[in-house]
Amino acid sequence: MELIYLPEPFKSMLNLPNALTIIRIALIPLCFTALMYKSGNDPQWRIIAWWGFFIVGMTDILDGRLARSRKQITELGKFLDPVADKLLVGSALVGLSLLGELPWWITAVILGRELAVTALRIFVVRLGGRIIPASRGGKLKTLTQGFATGFYVLPLIASLHTARDIFMYVAIGITVFTGLEYFVKALTAPKSDSQSSSR
Repeated sequence: MELIYLPEPFKSMLNLPNALTIIRIALIPLCFTALMYKSGNDPQWRIIAWWGFFIVGMTDILDGRLARSRKQITELGKFLDPVADKLLVGSALVGLSLLGELPWWITAVILGRELAVTALRIFVVRLGGRIIPASRGGKLKTLTQGFATGFYVLPLIASLHTARDIFMYVAIGITVFTGLEYFVKALTAPKSDSQSSSR
């Protein structure tokens, strides 16, 4: 049987780290469904949802380490990895706002920032530039967003709500700051800049 021919650039994208990222994206709807089950009023399903978001989020560390250790860093991976993070956090934020447990303005600020940065990444690539990978600030943003959102997903007792809200405000501050930082970096970086320290 004759094997299907795949162009070399496409074959280089077919690797384990990228496959894990795609699986991570595919599992996000299941996490969202668990969060919304019984209108979010079942504590057991809220805990299941939290574990789902947590496990899917942890694969972000795994696919990044695999990409670096196996020298399989690709432009597709550098693009999909932060997109997966945005979809994961975004689905939880939208779900929580639909349930009336998180103000819509918080969801709008975080998702607005993420959509703007994603649009900028696409714009830079179309102009012939290289994808600018996540900075340390961007990784801190992802981490704080994940933890802050996770505290809302969990059925916490009322006495912990203030601490949960404060942590979310810190995450919002980091989100806005790193978004502005990314715009400055993207608009001032030369086209030959090949920052590839992260996938």
